[in-house]
Amino acid sequence: MYQSEGLPARGVVFWPVGTGDSTTVVIDDLVVLQVDLHDMAKANDEATPEVAVVDRLVDALPVVDGVPYLATFALTHVDKDHCLGFADLLERVRIGELWSTPRLWREYNDPDAPELCNDAIAFREESERRIAATMDAVNAAGVPESGDRIRVIGYDDEHSSHAYDELPEAYLAWPGQSLTVLDGHERAGVFEAFIHAPFKDDAAAARNETSLSMQVTLTDETGIDGKVLLFGDLAHDTIMKIFNYSEYYYREQYLSWDLLLAPHHCSKRVMYKKDLDGNEQLQMDVLNAFERNARPNGAVVCSSAVFPDVDVDGHNPPHRMAADRYAEIADEVICTMSWVDEAAPSPVVFGVDAAGARVIRGDLVSSAATEAKVELAASATGRRFAAITAAAVAVGNAIPAATASAAPSGAGPERVDAAVAADRGGNSAPETPVGFGR
Repeated sequence: MYQSEGLPARGVVFWPVGTGDSTTVVIDDLVVLQVDLHDMAKANDEATPEVAVVDRLVDALPVVDGVPYLATFALTHVDKDHCLGFADLLERVRIGELWSTPRLWREYNDPDAPELCNDAIAFREESERRIAATMDAVNAAGVPESGDRIRVIGYDDEHSSHAYDELPEAYLAWPGQSLTVLDGHERAGVFEAFIHAPFKDDAAAARNETSLSMQVTLTDETGIDGKVLLFGDLAHDTIMKIFNYSEYYYREQYLSWDLLLAPHHCSKRVMYKKDLDGNEQLQMDVLNAFERNARPNGAVVCSSAVFPDVDVDGHNPPHRMAADRYAEIADEVICTMSWVDEAAPSPVVFGVDAAGARVIRGDLVSSAATEAKVELAASATGRRFAAITAAAVAVGNAIPAATASAAPSGAGPERVDAAVAADRGGNSAPETPVGFGR
């Protein structure tokens, strides 16, 4: 295979998708992990900066048995700005394994819970199909095949009333565990996801506080590693619980970070609380915790719309006061919707190789399409990180109509197709999409 001197072989791509999360972790040419998805139909319009993530993933993912293949999709929680477009992805890509959390079923059983969007419903239905397929395989003394696999992460004391209750422990995970297998592919030594949350005690908490949270470590063959903290939409108290628990159990190595994805799209609720008079009070404990666990040249990435000049009380993230606090503890604060060019933002690309763990910029990113083309021509799979980066870089280019209309039928939850299309925005999508529980 052609060995490029350009982009690393592995890293993380943060897509510019407005105020929402779409994070792609490339472990190697075959194994890719997608954490959350926020894909708006209006992104098909060249005049808008949000990226059509599904269309570009279809083009950039490895092809296995003639079908685009995503090893694992992990959903931190079921807010719309974290799962929008999932049904479309499921229909067009073979997803080997899903990572879910118990909150999905607690909400299903709770008549007072916020209504799920159609993509969240599609995720729950697909999760339950996989649970049934897994139990069929286990009862036949076998294991589920790729495309039927699921892992439920977290614990709920109401598990006996949930669909996943009979799953063997091999298909479950809890805070304090490290995962190195993605869809049956063991990648110990180059990939590790250490699970921090959701906590058992938070099973009935607000949806955001049950977010799947983890430290992802990618390691180059030379032994150089890069660490990324992904905390979903957690706020101050749950984040401090993560720091306190990990430090109490001498697991500080799982708190360190080269890149922090700002929780809840740069929300001030990470480091501010209101006092009895309604005044915002800065919580230095969480800022100190982030700062003491930061590695040299640490960067904070905010998956959000452009920071406002001034915060307005009651407005959703991003919050200027949060961005300003991050700037005091990190070497760099990056907003995904203004990175490089606000009119046509570039993805934020974090790479790991012998040169170190770093945010990659300049010609290495802009030339990714050429690099990917050369490498894909030289190998059946090619350098996947270059391909994913190239797909995300083409923000300002028109997406071919053939790509948008090439989705095969019959592979996903067809009954929600029309509603999913409506959820994805149509021509009337808001400039800053707002998910439930925010």
